[in-house]
Amino acid sequence: MTAFEFLDYAGTVVFAISGALAAINKRFDVFGILILAAVTAIGGGTLRDVLIGRTPVGWMQNLEYIYIIFATTIVTILFGKHFIHLRKTLFLFDSIGLALFTITGVELGLQFGLHPVVCVLLGTMSAAFGGVIRDILSNEIPLIFQKEIYASISIIGGVLFLLFLKFEIPIQFNYLFTSGITILLRILVVKYKWELPRVG
Repeated sequence: MTAFEFLDYAGTVVFAISGALAAINKRFDVFGILILAAVTAIGGGTLRDVLIGRTPVGWMQNLEYIYIIFATTIVTILFGKHFIHLRKTLFLFDSIGLALFTITGVELGLQFGLHPVVCVLLGTMSAAFGGVIRDILSNEIPLIFQKEIYASISIIGGVLFLLFLKFEIPIQFNYLFTSGITILLRILVVKYKWELPRVG
């Protein structure tokens, strides 16, 4: 397994947990929980693959993603009630997923020879779009449309990943630094209530 595959699988797991927890919080039935976990986990990657012409999209070519989502959802259903602070747990997994899918989206764009700016946008879509679908289906306003800085953190993470590549930092350290900084930024944004200015 390559480092890229590991990050993609890990991102799938944490976003599946994020979707499942959101569904449990809304008291969805088992099928609803599975659907929300799936669209959260693969929604952003599906959009990314369609835009760059990588079809059939990743999860259609590799059924391991489906198995991972199903197993993760079952485990979350069985043990989700043990998460004492459900909202904090959802926030944690959402932040991890944001970081991991930002990196994989950017790296996949580079593999397809796209401009760095486009790669960063791909990383942002990969990281944020699954959460958008999750929030819409669970009757919540998506985070990227609220005052909380969300997609901007993904953009920063993508730019950092490209900068570290430019300075030839070993890729494993790049993964670690970029994901760590992205998660830290997300925590700081929420803790200190940083937000972008509103118009009107």
